[in-house]
Amino acid sequence: RIISVDDIPKLWDMAIAMGAAKADGYFDYALEQQEAGMRIVFIAECEGQDVGYCMLAWSPKYAFFRKMEIPEIQDLNVLPAFRRRGIGGFMIDHCEKLAREKAFEYMGIGVGMDASYGPAQRLYVQRGYIPDGNGLTYDRQPIAKGAFHAIDDDISLMMIKDLQM
Repeated sequence: RIISVDDIPKLWDMAIAMGAAKADGYFDYALEQQEAGMRIVFIAECEGQDVGYCMLAWSPKYAFFRKMEIPEIQDLNVLPAFRRRGIGGFMIDHCEKLAREKAFEYMGIGVGMDASYGPAQRLYVQRGYIPDGNGLTYDRQPIAKGAFHAIDDDISLMMIKDLQM
């Protein structure tokens, strides 16, 4: 379901349960962007419980996606007890459906590079996502050859999928 202001505490509870560090006001800002039509924030439900969330940004921060008019699935998370049940894939499918309805040809997604992102890396490849060919990014900015960066939650490989296939 699409979030409302009443869902903000639930999003915080899920983020805390997953150990996902978020800046103060993170979900409030996401809701503001949703109200402005810049993104949609979803909560996934399973067995009557809120079990995950993701965002679909129509004009993402990553410059290559913005330039190429590629929406981006962001911050896709499923509570550990509910993983490997297809919930993440369902959220991806839902975002792709919405993008197709708006006649987008591609969908973007970013994935972290440490081992904790291994399941997401495999899921995205299984779902047809491939690297966008621009190398790694740090906070959605390209990393220059020879540069050093911490391997943290801000380093990612940006991936795309052709929605017409």
